[in-house]
Amino acid sequence: MLKRLEIVGFKSFAKKTILDFSNATTAIVGPNGSGKSNVAEAFRFALGEQSMKSMRGKRAEDLIWGGSHTVPRVNRASVAITFDNSRRQFKIDFDEVVIERVAFRDGTSEYSINGSRVRLRDIEELLAGANIGETGHHIISQGEADRILLASNRERRSMLEDALGLKVYEFKKQEASKKLEKTEENIAQVNSLRRELAPHLRFLESQVKKLERADSLRTELVNLAQTYFAIEDAYLAEEKKKVIEEKRGAKERLVVAGSELADIEERTTRDEEGVKRLASVRKAEQDVERISNDRGELARKLGRVEGALTAAKERSLRAAREPYAKVPREELAALAAEVAKQAESATTSDTMLAALAAIRNAVKAFVSRFTGPTDDLLADEERTAYGLENERTELLAKDAKLSEELEHAKSALARGREALTAHDETGRELRRRILDLAQSKAHEEGEVARTEAREYELTLLSESLEREKAEALALGGSASVSYEPLSQMPAEERTVQEDRKRALERTKIRLEEAGGTGEEIRQEHKEVSERETFLARELDDLAKSASGLKALIDDLDTELQKHFSDGLAKVNASFSEYFALMFGGGSARLALEEPEDEESSFAEATEDSEDLPREKERPGIEIAVNLPRKKVRSLMQLSGGERALTSIALIFAMSQVNPPPFLILDETDAALDEANSRRYGDMIENLAKHSQLIVITHNRETMTRAGVLYGVTMGGDGVSKLLSVKFEDAVSVAK
Repeated sequence: MLKRLEIVGFKSFAKKTILDFSNATTAIVGPNGSGKSNVAEAFRFALGEQSMKSMRGKRAEDLIWGGSHTVPRVNRASVAITFDNSRRQFKIDFDEVVIERVAFRDGTSEYSINGSRVRLRDIEELLAGANIGETGHHIISQGEADRILLASNRERRSMLEDALGLKVYEFKKQEASKKLEKTEENIAQVNSLRRELAPHLRFLESQVKKLERADSLRTELVNLAQTYFAIEDAYLAEEKKKVIEEKRGAKERLVVAGSELADIEERTTRDEEGVKRLASVRKAEQDVERISNDRGELARKLGRVEGALTAAKERSLRAAREPYAKVPREELAALAAEVAKQAESATTSDTMLAALAAIRNAVKAFVSRFTGPTDDLLADEERTAYGLENERTELLAKDAKLSEELEHAKSALARGREALTAHDETGRELRRRILDLAQSKAHEEGEVARTEAREYELTLLSESLEREKAEALALGGSASVSYEPLSQMPAEERTVQEDRKRALERTKIRLEEAGGTGEEIRQEHKEVSERETFLARELDDLAKSASGLKALIDDLDTELQKHFSDGLAKVNASFSEYFALMFGGGSARLALEEPEDEESSFAEATEDSEDLPREKERPGIEIAVNLPRKKVRSLMQLSGGERALTSIALIFAMSQVNPPPFLILDETDAALDEANSRRYGDMIENLAKHSQLIVITHNRETMTRAGVLYGVTMGGDGVSKLLSVKFEDAVSVAK
């Protein structure tokens, strides 16, 4: 049941206003224009009404308090309805359910359930489960008492389905229809994908068949590759081992030759004995030359001294014999001989000078002897001769000493030259050994270079073999490189292995021309086949889902038709009863309209609400009435009062069959006279046993049937205010 209505800023309720509904029947009274009907419209607003016309407005802004000269306007309007959900009429696990809607001046709205933001769709589904539908059959606004009579047959059917609580089935049916539509779209998409895949799958299947024809070539490739790779691995291993041994031996010999050659060269470079012998020979040669030069100088000096001495002696003799003597021919011949002798001995510049000095002394002595010297001159000549004699003696002693030294030097020079000659013979042997070692070293270096070149060649062969293995692996798979290694090389020529290589290369080319291994194509064929299988399975699942949804829709249609038929029968029973009660006789019933032709049915179906399924087979509802004492063929022939009574009877009958949690009646009794007002009051009391009633009225008879009376007033500020009276308390106060 309703517990509370809270209004803030909605229409004339500018300030927070709370209405408590603690009684089965609540009446709201007040003068015209005070805002009574705004209470009913507040219910419509909170329950999700989207039609501004139903709430007597044109824009969302019209629903918000616009302000007055004393109370300013507000920017939002909110209405919250609190329900008691202890019996779980709402499919939500709360004892109390609060539905709130807030409208803003920009036209937007917010909805919430127990403070949590929700969609309008969530509100509608929650209300539909409690028989509070969107057609508003449970809220009859002012002037809408005969709305059900003026509605079209299809609208009337929709209102009846809403009153019978069949909207839940409609929601389920709409949801199933949407799922079915989506499923059919998915089926179309899957079929389109399968059509796109079909040509590609056929192409891949033809390629796979070609690849299967290449399997024999692949088998041949595997056999050739296994034999070739096993022999080539053994060959390379054996060659590498041989080259390594040769290289190690060559390096060892190279080290020995290099070490010996370095030792000999070092000894030759550091030959101190040869250097000493050569230095000794050179020193002896220098000594011989020096002593020879000294003897030559001494001989020249000695010649000069002897010439001077002879001349001095002759002058002294001549001076002693006669002071003035004639020059004998022999003296002249002796002088000439002396001059010739000294001239012959002049072979170098030094000896020439010495010879000239000797000639000069001889001539001087010759002239002095034959020019008549005095006694003093004779004494001087004697002294000179004595001095020259002493000098000659010293020079002879020196010459004898130098001659001895010269002999010793020549002897040392001869010995040094002999030793140097013997040492040179030994050096020639070493040079021959160095030459032999250098040749040996060059040979070993060549061997090392050859082995290194062979190693590099084998490395290139190994790399080439690895590339060949990779190619064979790509073309023939792992089997082509899976083989048993050979313990030894087969006894065959190398050309046989080269023939195998050429055969292997030819097989590779043929296999590549045939499509290689085709792993990419096989993988793609597998993926496309799996995709096709998946789509086929998906299509089957979608078909089953569509079939299930169609079956569900059929079941819902069956269930809906069954409940509708049962509900229509019950409504007709109550409608006829209430109609007879209101009119004092007569009868009324609801009937399904006769089916129209296909074209008119389709045209009418397009006028239905978009939220409802547009089905041609769902006929509308017609109303047939039979007034007592009056023959009436159409609703249009009824008077205003008769139309009001008929509407009230139908509304009460619909509410009686499947009572909603609450029913709001806004001045539906305005056109009733006193007698009909009493009947109306009796019907209200009867309805109050099944639904909570909120009655907006000016009728005193109706007021007496209410348990709580709310009075709505409006002051000069234009704001609606409430006064409440609980009749039980009022009676006790009156007593």
